[in-house]
Amino acid sequence: MSGLDEIIIRRNTGSVKWDGIAETYQADDLLPLWVADMDFLSPRGVREAFEDYIKHGVFGYSTIPEKLYQTIISWEREQHNVALVKEDIIFTSGVLSSLAVAVQAFTEVGDTILIHDPVYPPFTSIIETNQRKVVRSTLREEDEHFTMDIADMEQKIIEHHVKAIVLCNPHNPGGRVWTKDELSQLSGLCVKHQVLLFSDEIHQDLIFSDHVFTSMLTIDPALHDLLIAFTSATKTFNIAAIKNSMVFIKNHELKDLFEQQLLKNQQQEINTFGLIGTQAAYETGKPWLAELLPYLEKNAETATAFFEKNLPEVRVMKPEGTYLMWLDFSAYVSDDQELENRLITKGKVVLNPGITFGPAGKGHMRLNLACPEQLLLEGLKRIQRAFL
Repeated sequence: MSGLDEIIIRRNTGSVKWDGIAETYQADDLLPLWVADMDFLSPRGVREAFEDYIKHGVFGYSTIPEKLYQTIISWEREQHNVALVKEDIIFTSGVLSSLAVAVQAFTEVGDTILIHDPVYPPFTSIIETNQRKVVRSTLREEDEHFTMDIADMEQKIIEHHVKAIVLCNPHNPGGRVWTKDELSQLSGLCVKHQVLLFSDEIHQDLIFSDHVFTSMLTIDPALHDLLIAFTSATKTFNIAAIKNSMVFIKNHELKDLFEQQLLKNQQQEINTFGLIGTQAAYETGKPWLAELLPYLEKNAETATAFFEKNLPEVRVMKPEGTYLMWLDFSAYVSDDQELENRLITKGKVVLNPGITFGPAGKGHMRLNLACPEQLLLEGLKRIQRAFL
């Protein structure tokens, strides 16, 4: 029996995933398979590092230790073949806040930014709240996974004078691990048209067997003058609340502009728990991650088999990475509000509505697989109940 099978009680802990249900749906009997954090204990080494810091008892301002830079450099080199030096790294409070800083630093009000459809909803809100324009390139579905429509992207870059592209690599919600060839085509597009690329790589470590993550930093040195890459240990090791991420920028002019914007926003200070947690995760978390990945992959297989047997008209996009599964319910329900209501009222289960990921999400839901198998099976039964 895996240690990941342990049921951790998360209700009444201030959890967005578990306690946010009452505010969102005015119900307390729903099973959450939505918000993208995991229902597993974080690695022991991370928890022990926090305990040691708390025992010290003084929580003043912290510097960024040299050791942390070297730990991140080693992790990226050994795990992802990414070559970094200390000067390439900026610490921030999160990938989304970093993306907002990049939008502010490198584009102007009224500029157009291209995203895929469907894609992680905050990309849209960050662009729009900063008074930039969103243009969407719809992903194609081929052999039950997403592919980029490079021709469509290029056409929209030209027509809309696109200033930047936001990439989700690996992809959320589709769980697609983009290949080197696909990313090379995207890189060529950016270099050809001198379009900035903001690459969200937070799911870089959550890759299933037979697939390999490729960072945009490894594609083409010519792209480095246009590339801002974002990542974090928080998604990998289930420590989202520590609020720490890394921005990798090879071009020193771009890095200076990014840091100037951080100063304008007074976002240059980092949560001490974020520094400690990141250090401990990368130093001690490999055995935990080695246990996690096959568990998540097995959960994906379990869910796929369940739908094939019990709800065969649900089209399942089996993930190649992340812990997120993209489900097409359109054969059962055509209206998005009806779909959500049926899952809530009949199934008593909460998934993320696909329509929030863009127009291509109509009739879809996103399922979070990162929970003990017992909870997943209960959630799947509740989904089935919603369509009986």
